[in-house]
Amino acid sequence: MNESAPPVTGGGCRGGAALAPPDINRPEAMNAIDPETHQALIEAWTRFRDDESAWVAILTGAGDKAFSAGADLKKLIPTVFTKDGQGRGRHHHDPGLGGITRGLEIWKPMIAAVNGHCLAGGLEQALACDLRLAAPHATFGLTETRWAIMPGAGGTQRLPRAVPLAKAMEMILMAQSITAEEAYRIGLVNKVVPLPELMPTAMAWAETLCERGPLAVRAAKEAVLRGLAMPLPDGLRLEAFLSNTLRGTEDAVEGPKAFAEKRQPSFKAR
Repeated sequence: MNESAPPVTGGGCRGGAALAPPDINRPEAMNAIDPETHQALIEAWTRFRDDESAWVAILTGAGDKAFSAGADLKKLIPTVFTKDGQGRGRHHHDPGLGGITRGLEIWKPMIAAVNGHCLAGGLEQALACDLRLAAPHATFGLTETRWAIMPGAGGTQRLPRAVPLAKAMEMILMAQSITAEEAYRIGLVNKVVPLPELMPTAMAWAETLCERGPLAVRAAKEAVLRGLAMPLPDGLRLEAFLSNTLRGTEDAVEGPKAFAEKRQPSFKAR
């Protein structure tokens, strides 16, 4: 995880910031997640969740070959098994691989900038983000069954919610990767852009998100994701509740006022 760059403020971000693009920083190992990287990602995502000045986050991989090849099979996977080979099991509040695939609720928008191979747990981390951009040479796959394991960081649940079921089953059961072009065609990624434009595009999208009402963006994300697990009538009630709650915020006053005065709004996330 590289967090050396300062947060991006100004421009469209006004009251908040797009978090400095963190990267999964093990290019020599295709950015596979070892225990140290796993812990660093957990800490970084927790800081983002709790930082009131950070409104958007971007996740990418170091270098230009891989976003992430997933869990390091030599270093991370053995830590979740006991000496007799039996799985230790996981708690429901375990944040999962890389800190975002399970148990850590973040309603702020998150962008994955996929700069190369996005496999196994790498794809599961990208699926945990809300928007996904890809370079043309990126590949996507859940390859676990090749090694007699299965996706265990949300892949079997999020992929069928993101793409047609038949395609999800093909990718999960046959452990075959797809190209960035196919990922775009089936709706797995939002856009494919040349590699030199990947991070500038991700930052531009983050800037756009920072121009929107931050509390409204978070409430809308919550309504979508929580509503997916609900019957439609319950989802509509959740939507109404969140919408009504927003009306009492300072930003909800500022937005219509700025529109009437023909100026850009200045949101405060209050």
